[in-house]
Amino acid sequence: MSTLFDVTTEAPAAPAAAGPRARLYRVAGLDVSLTGTGVATLGGTTLITSTGRRKDTLLQRRTRLRGIAEEILTAVGDVDLAVIEGPSHHSIGGSVWDRGGLWWLIVDALTARDIPIAVMPPMSRAKYATGNGGSRKAAVLEAAQRRYGAVLDNDNEADALVLRAAGLDWLGQPLADVPAGHRAALAGCEWPEREAVTLR
Repeated sequence: MSTLFDVTTEAPAAPAAAGPRARLYRVAGLDVSLTGTGVATLGGTTLITSTGRRKDTLLQRRTRLRGIAEEILTAVGDVDLAVIEGPSHHSIGGSVWDRGGLWWLIVDALTARDIPIAVMPPMSRAKYATGNGGSRKAAVLEAAQRRYGAVLDNDNEADALVLRAAGLDWLGQPLADVPAGHRAALAGCEWPEREAVTLR
């Protein structure tokens, strides 16, 4: 069973050679949030929304987190690799504790399904999309729409699409040509053992 901690720092795989294209790996990108989680899969992108109140009880918060997690896992389905955005160390306001709890609920459930997991830091996600790790979400949204020809309603779905694209690139099946400077962002991610990622 592959876990989050079976990581490797090996270089990304080279793009596949020309010729008949093998089936695409089923990769999911997850931009986890309490209010709007972006999920990208082979079937497209979706936004999972939720609302809560600061005065919610512990039971209400638990119910909310489990509900969000279940919706996310349903949207992900059965995939060969899940690429999840890592936590932002700059997030000090709001419901940081609950966000972390939701993140771990999802990681735990994916691991229980034997789905290999990669973790992509926010700066690596931005760099892969735009070439600049400090790019704001609006720039990532614009870059994702331009590079992948996607119609995206919000930056959460754009982030998820970029995470999915990065995972496919690492597996040697890039969704589009990406400049080398952008692709260098893959080295800053935690990837599972390559042998653990198999076509199901």
